[in-house]
Amino acid sequence: MNHRPFEDWLLNDQPLNTDQKRELQAHVQDCTHCSALAEVNLELRSVKMASPAAGFTARFQTRLAAQRVRERRNRLVGVLILTVGGLGLLGWYLAPYVIQFLASPAGWIAAFVNFFLTLFDMARSIGDLGSIFLRILPEFIPPFGWMIILSTLGGFALLWTVSLWRFSRFVKGA
Repeated sequence: MNHRPFEDWLLNDQPLNTDQKRELQAHVQDCTHCSALAEVNLELRSVKMASPAAGFTARFQTRLAAQRVRERRNRLVGVLILTVGGLGLLGWYLAPYVIQFLASPAGWIAAFVNFFLTLFDMARSIGDLGSIFLRILPEFIPPFGWMIILSTLGGFALLWTVSLWRFSRFVKGA
C-alpha cells in the first residue's frame, strides 16, 4: 500500500482540500500505520513547549562567543605558522642566489640588462616579420578566401559579444 501521500498530508502543516481530507480520513480508518502516525502527530501537537531555564540563552550566547574567539585565534595562529614556514622555505631556497647577488651585483645587473635588450630585440624582429607577412600575404589569398576569413572572425566576435552579454547580465529574482 502506498502511504507516501497520506504521510505527507499528515505531517505537513498545509491545508487540505475537501477531496484530500476525505481520502485521508478513509485511509486512516483502514490503515493501522497511518492511524498510528495520526495519533502520534496529535500527541506531538498537544505537548506544551517547555521554556528554557533562566539565563540559558545568555549562557549559550556567551559560550558561543567564546568558541568563536577561540576558533578565530586558532585560525590566525595557523595562518601565521603557515606564512612563517613558507617564508622560511622560500628564504632557504633563495639564500644561495641572494648571497651570490650581494657578493657581486654587477654580474646580475649586466645579466638583467642583457635579458631586457634581447627581449626588446626579439620583439622588434617579430614586428618586422609580421610586417613582411602583411605585405606579402594579401597577394596569395583570393578575395573569396578573405571573405571566408573575415566572416569567421566576425562570427567569433559576435559569439564573444553574446557570451559576454549573457554572463554579465543580472538575473532578476535571484
